[in-house]
Amino acid sequence: MPSKRYIKAKALVEPERNYNLKAAIELLVKFPKAKFNETVELSFRLGVDPRQSDQMVRGTVPLPHGSGKVVRILVFAKPGTAADAAVAAGAEFVGYDDMIKKCQDGWTDFDIAVATPEAMIEVRKLGKVLGPRGLMPNPKTGTVTEDTARAVREFKAGRVEFKIDKTSNLHVPVGKLAFIPSQLEENARAVIEAVLKARPATAKGIFVRTCVLSATMSPGIRVDIRELLVN
Repeated sequence: MPSKRYIKAKALVEPERNYNLKAAIELLVKFPKAKFNETVELSFRLGVDPRQSDQMVRGTVPLPHGSGKVVRILVFAKPGTAADAAVAAGAEFVGYDDMIKKCQDGWTDFDIAVATPEAMIEVRKLGKVLGPRGLMPNPKTGTVTEDTARAVREFKAGRVEFKIDKTSNLHVPVGKLAFIPSQLEENARAVIEAVLKARPATAKGIFVRTCVLSATMSPGIRVDIRELLVN
């Protein structure tokens, strides 16, 4: 059963209206608040078939004002320069054989995994463990790189990954409800633009069918993204 707070928030939303981004955020911050700092998210329904390898939508985007989330990063790297750089940049977990073995045993207590190209020879074997959780390093998202320090710093600063799920939906955090509206708007614009640029060349017809803004415990607000469409 929806809470009284949720019902009050939903009553503020015009169900048939597509709000421009600024208006959607202004409405979201007026909702009755939960007792914690909720994550603000954009959800997209895309007009692609994720079962086709050439219609996969994924990428990364740096949020201008960060995500507001503490990100725990694992770096797979053999002892040496790349491993030392990752430690210096603030990665919580850095290792090679030891970390591969730990993940093989089912450990996934981290948010992002980065690997050097050399380490990927063995890390690929973790596909069944990391893949279903969206944690597998991938060159397309900048998580397979020799420059481990840069990757760690960017993800710590608020660079977020996105990847379409098997139902053609995409969910991307754009910050926390405690952010000021202009920060949320700039972050959200960056995400929308990144998703639009990630359109596969083989995608036909309408690419973004719906875009909805919400917080962790709030109803969704439909967003009109036509102002940001790129041809």
